[in-house]
Amino acid sequence: MSTAESGNTRPPLVGTVRDKPLTSARIITLAAIVIPPLALLSVTGMLWGVAVGPVDLITFAVMYVACGLGITIGFHRLFSHRAFKTTRSMTALWAILGSMALQGPVTQWVTDHRKHHALSDREGDPHSPHHGHGPGWKGVIKGLWHAQVGWLLTTKGLERGERYGRDLYADRLIRRIDRLYLLWLALSLGIPFVVGWAAGGGSLWLGVQCFVWAGLLRVFVFDHLTWSVNSICHMFGRRDYETQDESRNFWPLAIPVFGEAWHNNHHAFPGSARHGLQWKQIDLSWALIYGMEKVGLVWDVKVPTEERQKIRRAKAPGAQAGGDA
Repeated sequence: MSTAESGNTRPPLVGTVRDKPLTSARIITLAAIVIPPLALLSVTGMLWGVAVGPVDLITFAVMYVACGLGITIGFHRLFSHRAFKTTRSMTALWAILGSMALQGPVTQWVTDHRKHHALSDREGDPHSPHHGHGPGWKGVIKGLWHAQVGWLLTTKGLERGERYGRDLYADRLIRRIDRLYLLWLALSLGIPFVVGWAAGGGSLWLGVQCFVWAGLLRVFVFDHLTWSVNSICHMFGRRDYETQDESRNFWPLAIPVFGEAWHNNHHAFPGSARHGLQWKQIDLSWALIYGMEKVGLVWDVKVPTEERQKIRRAKAPGAQAGGDA
């Protein structure tokens, strides 16, 4: 089933390149960066002083996994790289769950990511830690900062339209979900409050407590771990395959980001639905995709053959500074 709906006329496209991010997008992004760590300080410091209960932790875990997989399976492997096909209802589900991670609307996330692959670690890459940050240790620090959070306020969302997102803008379902982004934001933060309030017998305080832990802090933790793939996985780790960039596999991040930290594997085979290509490389996103394929929810799943992997494997593979597979 096609992910784009056909029509007699194409919808208007946003201009290909913006001079700077939209003000509204920068405000939402800044809030996503600043508010969660402030909440963390308030929870752990004397000014807040609340405890954390099992409801908060369970809700945190459920929301973290659901929204995180929305990014890794939905935004990344399905929408950015078309690594598999699925039904329209599943397409909508993954788009909504990814939006609830609060990393931006589908079209923005995907076009930025496709541009990253097209220009990886070269001029024009939205979040390379290597290009344009100067020499020496100061350049390294500036590069890591830019790849982690700096790009969110400077280069995020500049590339929109024909070049990297035509298929998404031609899809009415995706455009509709994009327009409702503020609703997904409200649900992402509102669901934990309602769960805490209901579990606490209508206690406003317990609702706020769950909102902080399973709402704000969950966004803070997952988003910064995801952004660490942009920074750490282009600086530290192992290169098992020859690529034209500095992508690396960094095993400590693999589980919390559901397999995305096998980043060198991904850049070697960007269209692959499986990032952990070796048996010992844990890839929880791939495990779920594999399961969905077995029950018929997804099909045309792309995975590189052993022969292709051997051809692309680095001539002298081995651990680089900071990581191992």
